[in-house]
Amino acid sequence: MTSLPYKPVLLTLAILLGACSSMPKTTPLLDQTRNDYRTAEDNPKVSSYAQPEMKQAREALELASAAAKRNDSDESIDKLAYLAKQKIAVTQEAATQKSAEAAIADAGRIRDQMRLDQRTNEADQAKRNADQARLDTRIAQNETRQAQERTSQLEAQLADLSAKHTERGMVITLGDVLFGSDLSRLSADGARTLQKLAEVLRQNPTRNVLIEGFTDSTGSAAHNQELSEKRSNVVRNTLADMGVANDRMVVRAYGEAYPVAVNDNKESRQLNRRVEIVVSNDSGVIPPR
Repeated sequence: MTSLPYKPVLLTLAILLGACSSMPKTTPLLDQTRNDYRTAEDNPKVSSYAQPEMKQAREALELASAAAKRNDSDESIDKLAYLAKQKIAVTQEAATQKSAEAAIADAGRIRDQMRLDQRTNEADQAKRNADQARLDTRIAQNETRQAQERTSQLEAQLADLSAKHTERGMVITLGDVLFGSDLSRLSADGARTLQKLAEVLRQNPTRNVLIEGFTDSTGSAAHNQELSEKRSNVVRNTLADMGVANDRMVVRAYGEAYPVAVNDNKESRQLNRRVEIVVSNDSGVIPPR
């Protein structure tokens, strides 16, 4: 009867021993190898670049785990665990190397694409420049043609006013017969001439005029200067009354200077008594005398 208290203790020991015998066997190296495997498994580079190597590492670890499950010797388990650990290391190294190679390749592709984009942009810019140059040429040609047409039209309009080509532009001469003798008052014919000129200037708003007055050498220089100024101003004022803006007209009076003929006879002196109206080029510029 004294042996009865020991039976529960023995039963408990038997259960514990049975449980221990059913637990999977392992070794420190196998545990470390399993940790290494989990680390590699969590590495995104491995899943992207080293799947074949990871498969070999997994198969090697499975062999080591199977040996532990069979309760093989620690030496046998560690041998297989070491091989698995090496394959895991190879997997990690392969993932790092292939990731670096991929980065280099990507950098190369980016560089090549940037060069291609640059060449494409340069080609596009060159095409745009060429197109713009052609457009500018056409515009310039069109502007030149229009300017020539305006000049031809202006010359045709001024032909009725007996205008002459000079280096300074088209020149209309109002001779002595268009003013009263020794007077600064326009005759009826002179007024009609200016009316035609005013109409031409209204149709050609970019053209300006220089009005220059001259006399012969008869009389004093002061009197001749005053008379040339009066006649020039009469022409300007008449054109202004006919609608030509004052800022398009410049007046110069030279008296008996710049004769176009000698002053030793009546006919020559009459030629020198004049008002010259110089019509500018299309840019509104009149070269100085």
